Amino acid sequence: MGRDRYVDFLRAFSICLVVLGHWLITGLVRAPDGTIAAPELLATVPWTQWLTLGFQIMPLFFLAGGHAAAGSWAGRSQPAAGWVRSRALRLLVPTAGYAVLVLLAVGISTALGVDRPTLALVGWALGMQFWFLPLYLLLSAATPLLHAAHRRWGVLVPVALGAASLLLGRTQLSPLNYLLVWGTAYQLGFCWRDGQLTRRRLTAPALLTTGAAAFALLVGFGPYPVSLILVTGEAVSNTNPPSAAMLAWVVAQTGLCLLLAPPVRRLLARDRIWRLVRPMGSASMALYLWHMVPVLVLAAALYLTDLAPEPSYGSGAWWLLRLPWLLLLAALLPLLLAALTPLNRLLARLHTALRPTTPVGPAGLATLTLGLALTTVALTHWAASGFAAGGTFPLGTTLEFAGGLACLAPAGWSRGRERSLGGKVCKRAAIPARWADE
Repeated sequence: MGRDRYVDFLRAFSICLVVLGHWLITGLVRAPDGTIAAPELLATVPWTQWLTLGFQIMPLFFLAGGHAAAGSWAGRSQPAAGWVRSRALRLLVPTAGYAVLVLLAVGISTALGVDRPTLALVGWALGMQFWFLPLYLLLSAATPLLHAAHRRWGVLVPVALGAASLLLGRTQLSPLNYLLVWGTAYQLGFCWRDGQLTRRRLTAPALLTTGAAAFALLVGFGPYPVSLILVTGEAVSNTNPPSAAMLAWVVAQTGLCLLLAPPVRRLLARDRIWRLVRPMGSASMALYLWHMVPVLVLAAALYLTDLAPEPSYGSGAWWLLRLPWLLLLAALLPLLLAALTPLNRLLARLHTALRPTTPVGPAGLATLTLGLALTTVALTHWAASGFAAGGTFPLGTTLEFAGGLACLAPAGWSRGRERSLGGKVCKRAAIPARWADE
C-alpha cells in the first residue's frame, strides 16, 4: 500500500517503449546471394532519427530507479554492504539465467559450424540491450555514497554531476559521462522522492522548458545530431558517450514526468487500471532481457523459408508491414515468457537462497568489490560486442561473469537456505515481482 504506483508505471512504461522501439527498427533484407542482413534503419532512412525523441525514454528509467532505490535504502534492514550485494544479485540473477541459455545456444551453434557472420549478428542482437545493465549496477552499488551526498547537499548533487559532464564534453575523459549523465537522472530521483522537485509549482515547467530549449539550441545551432540513439557513421553521438544534448533531454523528461504525475496517479489509483499495469512492472526485467528472442524466431520462420514479403527497405509498403510484424512479436513474447516460468521460479528460489543475512566483514567487502568489477566488465563486453564477437564463443567474458557471480554469491549464502531451492517456502515463486519492486 505504501508503494508509489506512478514510479512503478514509469519503469514498466519505459521498458515497454524500449522493447517496441527495438522491434520497430529491426528489419531484415535478403541479399542476391541469399545472405540476410539487418540494415540500420536510422542510418538508412535518416528521417527516422526524429522518432528517437519519443523512444529514448531511458532518462525516465534512471529517474524512477533513483526514486525507488532511495526508498529501498531508507527502509533497509541490513548494513550497506549487504544491501549492495542484495541489489546486485537482484539484477544479476535473472541476467545470469538469460546469459546461460544464450551462451549454451552459441556454443551449440559453434560446434555445429554455423557461419561466423551469422552467429556474430545473432550474438549482437541478443546482447544489444545489455548496455544499461553495467551502468545501473554501478549506480546501485554507489547508492550509499550517492544518497549520503544527497542528504547533505540535496539538489546541488545532480547539478554538480551535470556540470561535470559538460566540462568533460568531448575530451578524452568523456566516457565518464556514461555515469555522470545517467547518474544525474538517478540522483534527480532522490530529489524527487524527498520532495525537493515538487515543493514549488514552477519547478516542473521550468525543468521542461529549460531542458527542451537547451536541446533545441544544441541540435539546431550546435554540433549535436537530433538522434538520441547511436547512428553508425555519425561524427558526434548523443549516446556514445551521453552528450550535452542528452543531458538537456534528461532535464526535459524529468520536468515532463513531474507535470504528468498528478493526472497519471489519479488513473493508477483505479484498481481496474492498476491491474493492467502491475503485471508489466513485475515482468519488466524478463521483458527487457528476452524481447529480442522472438525477433530471431520470427525472422527464421519468415526469412529462411522465403515466406516474408520483401518490399524496398524503408518504403511505404515496408512500413505497412511493420504492423503485422509488431503484432506477431507481441503474441510470441508472452508465449516465450510462459515457457520460461520454470526457469524464473528456479531463479527466484536461487535469489532467495543467496540473500545475505549476516554482516559483511573486510574480506567479504573485498570479495563484493571484485564481484561487482568482474560482472560490470563482462556485461560491458557483451553490450559492446554481443555474445559471439567475431562469430566465436566468448570464453574470456563468460569466465569473467562467472567469476564475478562466484564472488558475489558465497557470502550471501546462508545455512538453512541452501535447502530452500526445493523447499515449500519457494515453491510458489513465479516471475519475482521483487526484482522490479525495489
